[in-house]
Amino acid sequence: MKISLTPSRIFQPQTLLLLGLFSILLIMPDIAFADVFIPESQYAGYYDYQGIFTVVGNVKNQNDFALIPTITITVIDTDDTKITKQFDHVPIPAMTDIPFKTKFPEIHGLTPELLTAELSYTKTEKDPIPIQIIYDKTLITHDDGHVTGKIENVGNYTVYNPKIYAIVHGHETYMLDVAHNIERIEKIEPGQILDFAIYPDPSVSEPVRFYSCFAPVDNTVVPISTQKNDGKFDFRYDSPGTFYYGAKFDEKGNTLTISGTTSYPFPTYANFEFPPISGNEKFSVTVNGDPIDFIQSMDQMGYWHVAFDVAPQSQGILEISGFDKGLPPDMPLVPMWIKQSGDWWSTGQIVDSEFLEGIKFLVDTQIIEI
Repeated sequence: MKISLTPSRIFQPQTLLLLGLFSILLIMPDIAFADVFIPESQYAGYYDYQGIFTVVGNVKNQNDFALIPTITITVIDTDDTKITKQFDHVPIPAMTDIPFKTKFPEIHGLTPELLTAELSYTKTEKDPIPIQIIYDKTLITHDDGHVTGKIENVGNYTVYNPKIYAIVHGHETYMLDVAHNIERIEKIEPGQILDFAIYPDPSVSEPVRFYSCFAPVDNTVVPISTQKNDGKFDFRYDSPGTFYYGAKFDEKGNTLTISGTTSYPFPTYANFEFPPISGNEKFSVTVNGDPIDFIQSMDQMGYWHVAFDVAPQSQGILEISGFDKGLPPDMPLVPMWIKQSGDWWSTGQIVDSEFLEGIKFLVDTQIIEI
């Protein structure tokens, strides 16, 4: 089945049998994989405010186990160029929906055709995030299309850097967008209640009627791979509302160039995570050739972080210089701080909950699997 952005063509079936078979084919995508699927009514494509073709959808996991979906999306441009993108979605707990959004900067035609997404998955371990949307009079869809509300941590542990995703609906439940809170929520403690706000892409011109499928997510970093010094260099970034693409190193492997675009009329941030090569790297950052302020730090796993502010509704070429030549060595699977914590725990210097918090961090970030 194809989901086209152009008006439907008028077919004249030769027999009722053919019409019946065609009807069966139309409903097969929601039946063939009834345990994990993307409903046709919750899958769409559009051009965002910056002119980037965007695909949004919602993955439903109706299994009694958690999984990581692999989503394959194909778009046919007006000139019949076919672009296919495959990516892993975030881990989805059992009986849970989590929406997604991805972009195709290679698509430029007026009437691209979005084909039905293909799904596969691997089982994993992932408990539901203990964050609930408070469904009361504080959950308001405003006249300009954004929604505000409150979330509560109903669990017994702190959740760091959560994001709240939701589907944006127009007339008669028509899907307009998938969006999430732009303002960062650093953490939410057990029992704590916090405000959130979600805005659709500014390109959404139809009236927003309501939001659905609110989904708290605690792992939204985007992985990227590119060539560096005759090898593959893997890194990640986190940036609400900003999409980075086209990563490329120079011939020496010292400078990374990547394009970025954000549609939202609010300032936001970007945080890039790089594996170290020597551990002595000193980075510099420019946007469109102009130096910008940034923060360089190293996390508990020994990875570099380069973080900076992103201007509203901006596009630009980001350059990060200061990489050492070559490729990163293999990083240790278990960081030293966990090994030290294990020693302290075994000798009674820390309590069980402190040690388990470190193990939970490794599981939540998918560094280890149980």
